[in-house]
Amino acid sequence: MSANKNPAPGTPQSLSGLLPFVQPYRLQVFLASVFLLLAAGATLLFPWALRELIDQGLMHADQRSQLAYHFVQLFGVAVALAVFSAMRFYMVSMLGERVTADIRNAVYSHVLEQSPSFFETTQTGEVLSRLSSDTTLVQTVVGSSLSMGLRNLVMGVGALLMLVWTNPLLMLQVIAVLILIVFPSVKLGRRVRRLSRASQDRVADASAIAAEVLNAIPVVQSYNAQKKEALRFIDATKQAVNTALRRTRARSVLVGFIIMASSAALLWGLYQGTLSVQEGNTSAGQLGQTVVYVILLASAFAVLGEVYGDLLRAAGATERLMELLHSKSDVQDPLHPVDITAPTQGSTLQLKDVEFRYPSRPDTPAIHALTATIYAGQTVAVVGPSGAGKTTLFALLLRFHDPQSGRIVLNDHAIDTLGLHDLRQQIGLVPQDAVIFSGTAMDNIRYGLPDASNDQVKAAAIAAFADEFITALPQGYDTFLGERGVRLSGGQRQRISIARAILKNPPLLLLDEATSALDAHSEGMVQAALETAMKDRTTLVIAHRLATVQKADVIWVMDHGQLIEQGTHNQLLAQGGLYASLAALQFGAHESSSP
Repeated sequence: MSANKNPAPGTPQSLSGLLPFVQPYRLQVFLASVFLLLAAGATLLFPWALRELIDQGLMHADQRSQLAYHFVQLFGVAVALAVFSAMRFYMVSMLGERVTADIRNAVYSHVLEQSPSFFETTQTGEVLSRLSSDTTLVQTVVGSSLSMGLRNLVMGVGALLMLVWTNPLLMLQVIAVLILIVFPSVKLGRRVRRLSRASQDRVADASAIAAEVLNAIPVVQSYNAQKKEALRFIDATKQAVNTALRRTRARSVLVGFIIMASSAALLWGLYQGTLSVQEGNTSAGQLGQTVVYVILLASAFAVLGEVYGDLLRAAGATERLMELLHSKSDVQDPLHPVDITAPTQGSTLQLKDVEFRYPSRPDTPAIHALTATIYAGQTVAVVGPSGAGKTTLFALLLRFHDPQSGRIVLNDHAIDTLGLHDLRQQIGLVPQDAVIFSGTAMDNIRYGLPDASNDQVKAAAIAAFADEFITALPQGYDTFLGERGVRLSGGQRQRISIARAILKNPPLLLLDEATSALDAHSEGMVQAALETAMKDRTTLVIAHRLATVQKADVIWVMDHGQLIEQGTHNQLLAQGGLYASLAALQFGAHESSSP
């Protein structure tokens, strides 16, 4: 069997994936271990101090100084236990917080580097769930359960050794009782864990329904579906409550059994010890010491059973997190990226027999045999019916995907030889659906150039005709725009998106229906802003609006991933092909007959 074989799913060995995150905190781990051993030692010392009090202090009660000494001794043990336990709790809690934060940061940063194909097979909600609930489980183990388990293991072993040393016959009887406790407890514990997971799933179902509905509240209200959705949520909540009650019943049975069985073990030990005292074989102090050690041993085994269940849950959570962390994007930086300098007069772009199929649709080419050249400073309009491959072309230029064959060359360098950061730094994208982040207007525009000054941000806003409505907001550029920019109209969101691209000032602009959300008045202003932004740079425009298409140097007509026509507006109308048909439908029949 291979020594590096992966651990079985859901076993504590899966927690080994946490080791790289724990190693930077070796000092904290060492200190936590020291305080853990000291706290366990103080706990085991307590029964010995109690025996000394009973045998030496109470038996000589007439000597008050002797009695006081033993009480002070017992209190000293309690103080040591309190201090060591507090330090252990602080160290392991700090360790849990830091390790969990590092894991969450590492997973999130790694997911941000994944290509769009990753999100075709992985739901965003699942990633968020792993970042929240799974890391919480890991934090519980690293910051609490693991330490508690080790402490109880040390105490249990120590209590067992002390019982062997003080009363080996009684120890054998206690072990027999503990075996009767452990196996039913483990079985009941498994049932509780299964019901706990089911309960969490039902709560997650209810939360998913709430999130879905709240994100679509205008549609829900427009169809008067509030009552229907409320009933759906109530039903999901009812299922969650029923499952939680089943879990609670099972947990109650488990707790009751452990208390009853532990009490039986304690009383049996007390009974045997009492008989031994009556026979004169054992002192009262030794009896008290034995009883406390039996309690420590029984409670340690009970806690270890619960901790083991937490370890199993955390092992599964760790596996899911490591699965995200070890996923590899299908788009990678080259081993030795080419150093490039951004041109000042726009970029030259060449596509050479490019072929691309989405992984989810391997039999249907999204881009097929695409060969074309765009010269520096040119404006190329890309038109075609829905599904023609226009947006896919932009995704390939940004290296969100790599073509299965062919080459894309930017300024005499194949884009797969450039670092992803360097490539995308030379490209400005204005998507059809403007993305507004939760922040201020200033923050959203500065997203295009994080080091930009306030004056540069305002200049970009003015160029995008966004300054007027931004200054009219309650706090101007410092106005919080709300989640997804809900406080703005569609046209306002688009103008902020355009300002963001203008601020970045790249040599290559990709405009994906950049004016689709604007009214006629706003479109005229933004078209003027775009013409300024497009000056001295290369621009690709996905558009159906006549104003943009007519002013392009070249128009590409795509259909089913192929470039089937190219030329100026008038040339393509004269050809009477697909573009002429689109012009007749989209721009009016009178345009299709223009010279």
